[in-house]
Amino acid sequence: MVQSKASTVADYLAELPAERRAEVTAVRDVILAHLPDGYVEGMLWGMITWYVPLEVSGPTYNKQPLSYVALAAQKNYYSVYLTTVNGPGEESFRARYAATGKKLDMGKSCVRFKRSSDLALDVIGEEIAGTPVSEFLAWHRANSGQSG
Repeated sequence: MVQSKASTVADYLAELPAERRAEVTAVRDVILAHLPDGYVEGMLWGMITWYVPLEVSGPTYNKQPLSYVALAAQKNYYSVYLTTVNGPGEESFRARYAATGKKLDMGKSCVRFKRSSDLALDVIGEEIAGTPVSEFLAWHRANSGQSG
């Protein structure tokens, strides 16, 4: 599955085979346990996404909520997207991840993995817990050229 057409998280999880559902659920549980208040879980872009609602962020360039974290089951792997590691937070994230001894397979803000046990889940959780909505909005505005 590359992009799901599921409209709810429950539907997304239900369409995954049991083994893949277990891997996604393990990472989702870590995200939910560390997610600061104010983010909303839902389906955006065919992935489970935790985002800032438009009524909090205000209008966006694409009229979509601001994505903070996303999680997807791809065809041959899984991905967790950590928006704030794209930029100044990347070096710190990479260093903390390396200190765990786990191998990091990361694109711009996408951490790819074959099994949840491959991830440094404590570092993922710390990264997610580290940015309250107000700070994420300030970070987004600073990095997107928006004012306000």
